Amino acid sequence: MRAAVLGLLALAASCDRRRNIDNPFGDRIASAIPEIERQTGLKFLAPPKLELRSRDEVRQYLLAKFDEESPAEQLRGEEMAYKAFGLIADTLKLREFLIDLLTEQVLGYYDPGTKVLYVVRDAPEDLANITVTHELVHALQDQHLSLDTLQKLRGNGDHQAAVQAVVEGQAMWVQMQAMLGGAEVAARLPGGWDAVRQQIREAQGSMPRFANAPMAIQEALIFPYLSGAEFVRRFGLRKDPRSPLSALPLSTEQVLSEAAFFDDPPDLPTRVRLPGSLKAGDHEEVMGQFGMRLFLMQHGKDVNAAVSGAQGWDGDRYRVTTIAGKRAVVWASVWDTPLDAAQFVDAVGQATVRRYRAGAPSTTAGGARTYLGASRTVTLTQREIAGRNVVVYVDVPTGASAALIDPARITLGNQ
Repeated sequence: MRAAVLGLLALAASCDRRRNIDNPFGDRIASAIPEIERQTGLKFLAPPKLELRSRDEVRQYLLAKFDEESPAEQLRGEEMAYKAFGLIADTLKLREFLIDLLTEQVLGYYDPGTKVLYVVRDAPEDLANITVTHELVHALQDQHLSLDTLQKLRGNGDHQAAVQAVVEGQAMWVQMQAMLGGAEVAARLPGGWDAVRQQIREAQGSMPRFANAPMAIQEALIFPYLSGAEFVRRFGLRKDPRSPLSALPLSTEQVLSEAAFFDDPPDLPTRVRLPGSLKAGDHEEVMGQFGMRLFLMQHGKDVNAAVSGAQGWDGDRYRVTTIAGKRAVVWASVWDTPLDAAQFVDAVGQATVRRYRAGAPSTTAGGARTYLGASRTVTLTQREIAGRNVVVYVDVPTGASAALIDPARITLGNQ
């Protein structure tokens, strides 16, 4: 099959001048395919198709896909959660902002629906060539693992982010090796892998909309590329005979932590179920270890404290609801050890003091901490459920009851 693909591409590249204008990347595709196959260990099952698109056509595509992959109800919930956790301003319109942001960034994309690789018509040639390599990897992935199905995962945003990290991370790692001349060259770069990470951040930061995006949105967009590429790199260094696509992580913890994924047995996430039914307008999701880091970093302003505060995560579930027209949050998280749970409580407490300008907490005989801010009350309770270490976080308007759920009815299970 590989010979047939290369034969078709060679034929396309040797056609008349008009064909080369219509498909100016034929040579790039023909040279990239064998290297992509070598690096991924996968073979193209069919020749990829490439078409050029204007930026306006790209924007229209993004609008359509946004509505398809992030239905209005889900996006409403995500915006509600971002604002409830203080990660974006209350005035920000998330859908419009993301569309503008992605339109600014996109130079090309692979559409699993049409099986076509699209490149922006006026993209600079050097960047377009890099984009073609990246998107060719997605075309190959789609032939072995339906990307369309993966993109429609619902109900566990942390799992979805972990899967996306492998998909984008593999494409990024192949792209980087193509740019740098191989993994060995990347390893010999001054500053090593950290230098590569910084270069990618600086390239993203040169885009004005991205540069002015809230920290949480910046980090969420960068995560699948940087952390995903590191995950795929670790996979290769371990000489794992599997393809990363056949051993997808179940959580962002498994992407971020080598031990969580590669240890035998791996650290599988715990599924958390909150009691009670959702009211109209409520939103429930999984924050995950990566999301916890963002939350702690946003309000604690200390990267190291955010990382250590989220260490030992084993599962969570939050619910955003309303009380008298104001947002309220209940969030239950599971931790590997009592110490991990205590470190999280300390980190969240410090973040709460900064976020709401709260004073020192009051503490009950059972150890629950209550922080009183100018307009919000936050309660943190450590408890044991089914032999596991659980922290229940409740954030309500001042004067409202913190009894949003019965913690004794929280249930834990396997992912």
